[in-house]
Order: sequence, then C-alpha cells, then structure tokens
Amino acid sequence: MTGDRPSPRGGDLAPWLVLGVMAAGLTLLAVVWAGGTLGAAATGGGWHPPSFSLATLAAFLRGGPAALWPDAPAAGPIAGMLAATAALAAPLAPAARWLGRRRPRGGLAAVAQVADLTRSGMAERARLLRPSLAGADEIDAREVGIRLGDMEPHGPALYASWEDTLLALMGPRSGKTSAVAVPTVLRAPGPVVVTSVREDVYTLTATAQARRTGPEDGRPAQLWALDPQHIAFLPRDWWFDILAEARTFEGAWRLGGHFISLLGDSDRLTSDFWLSAARALLTGMFLSASRAGRPVSQVLRWLGNPADTEPLDALRGHPVGADLRSRMDAAVETRDGIYQTAREAVSCLLDPDILAWVTPPAPTDTTKVRRFDPDAFVAGRDTLYLLSKKGTASAAGIVAALTDAVLRAAERRADRSAGRLDPPLTVILDEAANVCRIADLPDMYSYMGGKGVILITIIQNYPQGQAAWGKTGMAALWNASTVKLIGAGVDDPRLAEDVSKLIGEHDVPVRSVSYGGRQGRSTSTTPQLRRIVPPDKVRSLRRGHAFLFATGHPVTLLRLRPWFGEPDADRLRADLTRQRDLLKARAECATSAADPHRQA
Repeated sequence: MTGDRPSPRGGDLAPWLVLGVMAAGLTLLAVVWAGGTLGAAATGGGWHPPSFSLATLAAFLRGGPAALWPDAPAAGPIAGMLAATAALAAPLAPAARWLGRRRPRGGLAAVAQVADLTRSGMAERARLLRPSLAGADEIDAREVGIRLGDMEPHGPALYASWEDTLLALMGPRSGKTSAVAVPTVLRAPGPVVVTSVREDVYTLTATAQARRTGPEDGRPAQLWALDPQHIAFLPRDWWFDILAEARTFEGAWRLGGHFISLLGDSDRLTSDFWLSAARALLTGMFLSASRAGRPVSQVLRWLGNPADTEPLDALRGHPVGADLRSRMDAAVETRDGIYQTAREAVSCLLDPDILAWVTPPAPTDTTKVRRFDPDAFVAGRDTLYLLSKKGTASAAGIVAALTDAVLRAAERRADRSAGRLDPPLTVILDEAANVCRIADLPDMYSYMGGKGVILITIIQNYPQGQAAWGKTGMAALWNASTVKLIGAGVDDPRLAEDVSKLIGEHDVPVRSVSYGGRQGRSTSTTPQLRRIVPPDKVRSLRRGHAFLFATGHPVTLLRLRPWFGEPDADRLRADLTRQRDLLKARAECATSAADPHRQA
C-alpha cells in the first residue's frame, strides 16, 4: 500500500519536527532563565540564577516565577522575560522580512527578478526616455513611471516605464477605477485623456487636476469635460470640430470607422457588405463637408436624401467623388440599404445635445464657448474627460473620434520632437470596449509607446475585447501590450485557464509512503510539475489584487493601491465631497429646467 502527498520540505518530516521542538524548548528555557533572573534582580529579588536545565523550565511551568525566584515580585521576572523576548526578536524580524520579500511566492517572481521594475530600477530608464530628467540627481516617484502596485507580500512598488502600453482585464468592483484609473490620472506628469461611463473619475480628480500648472508658462491647467448625455451634468463650455481631421481621405476614413464600429466588431467590418459600404459612404460625406467648410449636421441632411448630389460638388476631380457617385447611382434597394446603415451609425448626431458639442456656435451665440485644439492640448498639461453611456445612440462615436484626434496630434508632435513626447501623454481608456472603439487601437499598441504616448486600456474581460475588436484584433492587443494586469472578477473559464497556463508550473516535491513487506514503512520523494496558480485560484483572486504580466519578467502578484490609501487621501475626500455637492446642484438645476411642472 502506497500514498502520495506533496512534501514542501521533502523527505520524512519526523526528524525535522523533533529538531524544531528541541530548538523551541531551548529558546524558551533561555528566555525564562536569562529574562527571569534579570527581572528578579532588578526588582529586589537578588541575583539567584537557577540551573540551566529542563528541570528549571518544568518548575517554572508548574509553579510560575515564585518557584524559581521566591524573594522577587512575580511582575519582575515576567517583565524580564518579555524584555528578553523582544531583544531576541528585534534582530530576527528585519531578517525575516528581508527573506520574505526576496523569496519567490509559491513560484511567482522574486524581488530580484523584477528589480528593474522598482523605482530605483526605473530611474535610469526614465532619464533615457525623458530628456527633461537627464540631469536630475533624484527622480520623483511620479516621474519615474506609472505605478502599478506593491509586490506581495511585502515587496516594493513596481512601475511601468514611459514607453510601455498597458492592458487591464478587471471585473466590476475590482478596483479598476479607484486603484488604476484615478491614481494614474493624479500622477500623470503630462496631458491626460480619460474615458468613462460614470462620473466617478471626474469627481475624484477634477479639483486636483485643476490645481496643476503648465510646463512652460506656469498657468493653471484647463479641464475639458465632454458630457453630452448629462452623466455629470457638466455645462457645454467648449466644442470640437469633428471634421477637422476629415480634410484628408485618411482622416475621413477613420472618422467613418469610429461610427461604423458601433454596429459591429472589426472582423465584421471587413466581411459585411453593408457596413463596409456605409463606411465608404460616410467617408465621402465627411470629406465633402470638411472640404466645403460645412458643419457635420449637413452630413445628416445629405444622408436623409439619397438623391441629393450636393456632396459631389466639393469632390469634383477627387477619386472619392467617383466612388460616392457610384453609390448614389446603385440600384434603389442597394442604395437605400447603404444609406440606412450609414444613418444608423451616426444616429447619435440626431440628438441635439450631442450634436452641439461638435458644431461651431452660431454667430449670434454670446455664450463664451472655447474651441478644443488637439495640437495645443498635447503640448500642455490639461486633462480631457470623455463621458458617454453605452449603445449605438450614445456619444461613443464622438468619444472615439475625439480620442483619435488627440492621438493623431500627439503623433505629429512626437515626430517633431525627436520622435517622443516629453512629458508623455497618458491615455486611460476605461470601458474602452463600450465607449471608445478605435478600430486600429491594437495596431497603435505596437508603436505608440515609443512615441511617448502611454495607452492604458481597461476592459472587464477578454470576450468583451473580442466583441469590440474581433478575435484577431483582441489577440493583437493582448500580444502588443507590454504590461498586463489581470485583476479580480475573471469568471470566464477559458481565460482563467489561459492565465493559469501563462503563469506557469513549478516543481513540487511529492512524498510517497509505502507499507508492506519486510521493510515495513518506507518513504521516497520525487518532484512533480504543478500549476503555480490553478484556474480556480485565478477566479477567486481577492479584490484589490492583480497578476502582473510584464514583458521579459516572471508573473508577479500585486497589491493595488487605491486612491483612498494615499497620503493625500484626506484632501481627495474633501475634493470629492465638493464635487459631489456641485454635481447635485447641477442635477437639480437641469431637472428643474427640464420639468415645467416642477418649475411651477
């Protein structure tokens, strides 16, 4: 008869248990003998050390301090023993912490294996990536890189560099906003773009971001908040020329793709006739409106009348004009199907609240409305908040178009600045699969980091990414991300299995015990490969923790740092309270204005 079980120490445990008991007994005897004697002498009991033997320990256990030091008060020997215990533990505690920090946690990375991801390890890399830091003797932690979290169990903070691109897969209530998006916004050294479907990122960071100053002129940084669907009830005090990037064929093609992507993933865009034809139609319409200096609302009028040939006027002699003419001259059923698909893609522009954000103010409008300039934005330290709900009729197409315009501007500025932005542009795409479906985002991941544009895409799970960018696109996004965070809430069995495989296996000593024959009981130990983190452990990962996959490093378990655990959390709470009061006031005002009965 035999039995197998893992043996973390290997071999028969009985000898080790005996040695452990002996060492514990010897330590206890030393504490009782030395501490008790010193404590008794200090409290007037005289110097009467008992014999250093097991009999002394037994007498103490039976009768307490009075059995060994009858002339001293009991509190004296007890206090001496406590002091001896503290003196013994004092040098051992730092050593234990040092060993714990450097010992691999069940097959995961040790500190030495990720030393270049620590603050000291990232400092030299930051100097190379950011010329403005080249002469600094010591670099502030905010300037070193993007802080990811603290290595478990007691390890240092780990960072991503200023050329990394990040992907975070984190379920609801797992800390993706409080521990990833908000701290990254607050610590970003340059301009910031952040998308969201809720008001939380804005209310937590807006006041702090408004306290920032520009890198050159020292003026306060500006806040730009797009909120056409009244998520935070923010006023429209600026507008964006959505057709500015559509003056070229590439820009018009990309703009059409931002709206068409709301109707299907990138795989479908290339295979579905109606979607591809509608994108081509929108490309011609956007290009014509931009070249003619017409607002985007004119495109809606053209789409409402397939027989209207006015879009062809600004495209005379342009190849796109011939393509647009061919679609207008198609069979009625085909033409109407293409136009209907295009109208559905841009249906959000039928909402006057959304359309107003991308339409220049009327000459008679006396309201002071700023114009958003992507090129000026990437040169400063402003923050752009893009708030949108989910769905085709939401402002998601506007969010994608505006984000893409900023990315194009950042790319142009990087090309004029020796290939890299300094300080870098930080783009946090929270709920990207729902509100910012830039079709070629996976391709951007392969080169934007090298231009000083830090992309951070946060989605809830892998299948959600596949629905947004297709299987091929999501695989490309995963592979191009140099830093990946897998947080709590991974309930997809396939993803849990894949993550477990990527974390890897390690050798576990397994002890076999055999009974029978003349030899009686015998043991043997053999190594077996076991998963470091089984799929069920991936699924049950605690909130506030994440597995870190950094290119070229073993997988690490991180403890995320939410904003409310920061040293300035009290100030942030005060900012949050003030912003919530302002939001309530704006909501009350908006509700009163929209409800005539309530006004009465």
